[in-house]
Amino acid sequence: MPARRKARKRALDVLYEADLRDRPPVEVLASYLDRIERPRPEHIGYTVSLVEGVAAHLSRIDEVIASYTEGWTLDRMPVVDRNLARIAVYELLYVDEIDDAVAITEAVELARQMSTDDSPRFLNGVLGRIAEYATR
Repeated sequence: MPARRKARKRALDVLYEADLRDRPPVEVLASYLDRIERPRPEHIGYTVSLVEGVAAHLSRIDEVIASYTEGWTLDRMPVVDRNLARIAVYELLYVDEIDDAVAITEAVELARQMSTDDSPRFLNGVLGRIAEYATR
């Protein structure tokens, strides 16, 4: 598995736990980092960047997602999908070195592995519309 995919998966783990436990993502991240053996894997730096970035921009990210999920509220989305969308939207809006197509593809692939059968198609559609907005 490529390093950035591992980083996204780890960021998803942290954001998922924070969401379920209703705790700040950065607090859950600190606990997660304490449990990782040293030397830390190479991808951990990007994991930290993703979690901290999502946490810092969470209100705006959720606002964008909510405005593009026709007929779905954030609370109605599966927790995995909601947090995959948050990671992807963070990358779409705030990480210039990641191509939009890569951010979307990675979210869809992780949804394929970890969520419902309908999740990849749903996320692909929502993130595709957001990417169009982000490039305007």
